[in-house]
Amino acid sequence: MTRFQTAFTANRSALVCFITAGDGDTAANLDALVEGGADVIELGMPFTDPMADGPAIQAANLRSLAAGTKTADVLRMAEDFRERHPDISLVLMGYANPMVRRGPEWFADAAAKAGVDGVICVDLAPEEDQDLGPALRAKGICPIRLATPTTDAKRLPRVLDGSSGFLYYVSVAGITGKQQAAIGSIEENVARIKQHTDLPVAVGFGVRTPDQAAAIARVADGVVIGSALIDIVAELGNHAPDKLRELVSSLAKAVHDARKDPA
Repeated sequence: MTRFQTAFTANRSALVCFITAGDGDTAANLDALVEGGADVIELGMPFTDPMADGPAIQAANLRSLAAGTKTADVLRMAEDFRERHPDISLVLMGYANPMVRRGPEWFADAAAKAGVDGVICVDLAPEEDQDLGPALRAKGICPIRLATPTTDAKRLPRVLDGSSGFLYYVSVAGITGKQQAAIGSIEENVARIKQHTDLPVAVGFGVRTPDQAAAIARVADGVVIGSALIDIVAELGNHAPDKLRELVSSLAKAVHDARKDPA
């Protein structure tokens, strides 16, 4: 079984946790997420123009870049993570420029050597798959695509074509942050998407509390948490791991137990 198949099981939803590489003590933060119960880690690659992200993650990108974080540093962090956590799914999430500027084959090879399972390239449309997708697939790395509330029946097959690992459903038509879609809308759209694919569907954007996470976990295969974790790093800096572990533990329990809850 792949690490994604282990993370996304039929009897419970998976917890997917995002932090930005180079923001605070990344190694300690990643360890805290795993210790708290995260099933999949998304490691954000800092970029100067993170257009899909709200103020919290924008600020995290700027803090990381100001600290001098480079693509090579992110790959080293990923490789070190894989040595410490051989069984946890690891995804690099970011934007096309840092991924393709040296050539897609270079990036795919480096990511594979670092033990990366999947890549989310936010600003690379399915029509531009040739810019990165073939190189990733050749190295056994899953290109993970994004779907949104506006991804209609005509568009969805194009999004799914060539996607693997899991599908990331962005629950709001906007940027990351505090806004959250109504659970009814999420349930309807996840059900619609799953009529067209066997891929697990993980839902993100605007999920901040265990109650919100549990509600989504009842209808989706995964729940993605990002800004709430980034806020902790922004507040506590290198002292963030204990608080991250505490929050992730409560989120993991909510997500993993959601389908046991008769509500």
